[in-house]
Amino acid sequence: MSVIIAGGGIAGLSLGLTLHQIGVPFHIYESAAELKPMGVGINLQPNAVRELFDLGLEAELEQIGIRTQQLGFYSKLGKTIWEEPRGMAAGYAWPQFSVHRGALQMMLYQALVSRAGPDCITTGARAVGFQTHETGADLLLADGSRQSARLIIAADGIHSALRRQMYPTEGEPIWNGRILWRATTRTRPWKGEAAMVMIGHDALRLVAYPISRTSPDGTATINWIAEKSFDPATPWKKEDWNRAADINDFLPDFLDWRFDWIDVPALIQGAETVYEYPMVDRDPLPHWQVGPVTLMGDAAHPTYPVGSNGASQAILDARVLGASFLEKGLTEEALTHYESEVRPVATAIGQTNRAGKGPDAVLQQVEDLCQGDYNDIEDVIPATDLAAHAARYKSIAGFSIEELNARRPTIAAGARYKRQP
Repeated sequence: MSVIIAGGGIAGLSLGLTLHQIGVPFHIYESAAELKPMGVGINLQPNAVRELFDLGLEAELEQIGIRTQQLGFYSKLGKTIWEEPRGMAAGYAWPQFSVHRGALQMMLYQALVSRAGPDCITTGARAVGFQTHETGADLLLADGSRQSARLIIAADGIHSALRRQMYPTEGEPIWNGRILWRATTRTRPWKGEAAMVMIGHDALRLVAYPISRTSPDGTATINWIAEKSFDPATPWKKEDWNRAADINDFLPDFLDWRFDWIDVPALIQGAETVYEYPMVDRDPLPHWQVGPVTLMGDAAHPTYPVGSNGASQAILDARVLGASFLEKGLTEEALTHYESEVRPVATAIGQTNRAGKGPDAVLQQVEDLCQGDYNDIEDVIPATDLAAHAARYKSIAGFSIEELNARRPTIAAGARYKRQP
């Protein structure tokens, strides 16, 4: 086999679709016995949507999500700090999408098996390590078997076994003291029916946005995240990465958040099941590659869910890998080239998010300056400063409007890998 991919999440499936598109033989080994639509809502930035469109998935994206039209930041009193258009409404040549993570993963999976056939992926096959040799590397599986390939790409997530082999003393992901409670609720959307909102400040906030079109009854599926900060030294159920939660653990903190445009307590109470996640990331790595093996997605650069970059960056990883194979062949040099292109950007995103300098940093700035209470935001932070902050993060994350619109396609239409002896 030319390329083995360890992991069938968004990163691994996007890479599988890319390799099939350019004609590189591959196989995916996924630890789950069956792929199921796990998770809640996520956003795909225009730079990632562009890549999915180039994979021929525009119609499929339209079916599972909605085009995000606006992003807004609001104080804990519901007052407007900053609102901006998103996607094509902001001038991008491609939209931004809000989707259910599980629906996105299943869409990618179904597209892949329809194009490459069901035999392109083996489920119930958990990667535990790798071994390099003169002709490539072997992926070591939990059942004791090994699979050989010229190159191995680790897309096995934040708890990556292949990353752990590369960095055996790294330890567990780093918790920053924040807990996220995530769920979906069927209710009426706000501010134009495709608006993403962030309310509050660093100690207590809510993020919410629709992930479905509005039904005739006026309701849509709203994805929401309630977030609360604790002392990182406080004992918490850090080992429970996807635990059903009791809303009474956090609902009292939001009881006063009833504004004329959103009722936060009702939103929380309307969810059927709420899941609890610690906010974690990992320190950036000095390199991702060991010979014919490299990392991608959350195995390479897990970051806080700030700025809607996790899934987007995984998709971009896949496309840059494909472009590197086209340019450098199925070689270690191609993996080195991919890392040189992607790691600096991914590292900058992770460090910016960890430092609290993401797009939502304006929430805490307003809290610090006036406790979220004002008549005119211009008296607190000039609009020019808010606009500059928003533009700065887009530039760091690689989706500045002008730069993205002018950028050549990552993979040219019709490009095919020329097999080498």
